[in-house]
Amino acid sequence: MYDYLVVGSGLYGAVFAQQAKAAGKSVLVIDKRPNIAGNVYTQKVEGINFHKYGAHIFHTNNTKVWNYITQFATFNRFTNSPVANYKGELYSMPFNMYTFNKMWGVVTPEEAAAKIEEQKKEISGDPQNLEEQAISLVGRDIYEKLVKGYTEKQWGRDCKELPAFIIRRLPVRLTFDNNYFNALYQGIPVGGYTKMVENMLAGIEVILNEDYLADKDKWDGMAAKVVYTGAIDAYFDFCLGNLEYRSVRFENEILEMPNFQGNAAVNYTDRETPWTRIIEHKWFEFGKDEEGNDLPKTIISREYSSEWKPGDEPYYPVNDEKNGELYKKYRALADKEEKIIFGGRLGEYKYYDMDAVIASALDMAERVLRKD
Repeated sequence: MYDYLVVGSGLYGAVFAQQAKAAGKSVLVIDKRPNIAGNVYTQKVEGINFHKYGAHIFHTNNTKVWNYITQFATFNRFTNSPVANYKGELYSMPFNMYTFNKMWGVVTPEEAAAKIEEQKKEISGDPQNLEEQAISLVGRDIYEKLVKGYTEKQWGRDCKELPAFIIRRLPVRLTFDNNYFNALYQGIPVGGYTKMVENMLAGIEVILNEDYLADKDKWDGMAAKVVYTGAIDAYFDFCLGNLEYRSVRFENEILEMPNFQGNAAVNYTDRETPWTRIIEHKWFEFGKDEEGNDLPKTIISREYSSEWKPGDEPYYPVNDEKNGELYKKYRALADKEEKIIFGGRLGEYKYYDMDAVIASALDMAERVLRKD
């Protein structure tokens, strides 16, 4: 009999398992995938740490989280500076003086601010949808070229049909600063995320290719408590209906060239290009292998946003009012489960950045393990 069964070896599960073991508890981790690390899984391909489930760039302002995670990996100094491609015109992201200079030819922050203010006047009163909200923040030109097409591909809906609250703010920097996250700590673990999670799970029993929900009673009988990081609606067999997600499909290609686009991420912001962005994985580690040698090949991933359907990988919770109400009902059922702890992006139906997942797992471990 284990003290804890942890279902899922992604960041939440790995953090909780590591903390439980450090507190002297016996822990078993199971995962239905053939690999550990959940969606942060990286696989070595052609000497490149390939982010199989989409790009993951670690960034945080939380010193406690940073001090915790850097016990398990050394992070490089990668800074996320995406480029936007609108029909062959290239713009800096987030919106900054390079963007405004390219868009309007303005040179000073004063000129840029005046241009944005002038265009924002198009919207009077409270914005009624995402289009009006975006124009009220950054004006028509930036909305049309850098927001509209990308957002419509991401959500699969016209911007006029999307609620205003999805874009509460859009970063406008009147400086020449391309650092997208602007976080105190930022980088990619040297050697990839899988190696980092391996270090977190050192000395803990892990069983892969095991579907907890397919034999729940057996697994529940093996531990005093269960930490469940899967989808909360799936745990309850969708008895109240399906929570909605957006999913992502990847088209991956190994190319016989050293450099495809010169940047880790290029967003395609026009509506006509079917993919949302192209990731070139080698640039997360500056195009070099662990010995510092240049890599002769490259790997790219085209990302396509899609409606989620059962069987697809759920990526982004659709946190609108309807799904929020349904989640509250599932949460009420979850609160009645005495030995099950629900956590993580799917267990809490919440779009979490990696640092927030780690913070949530550390907090839960602290509360639960203190009682035990």
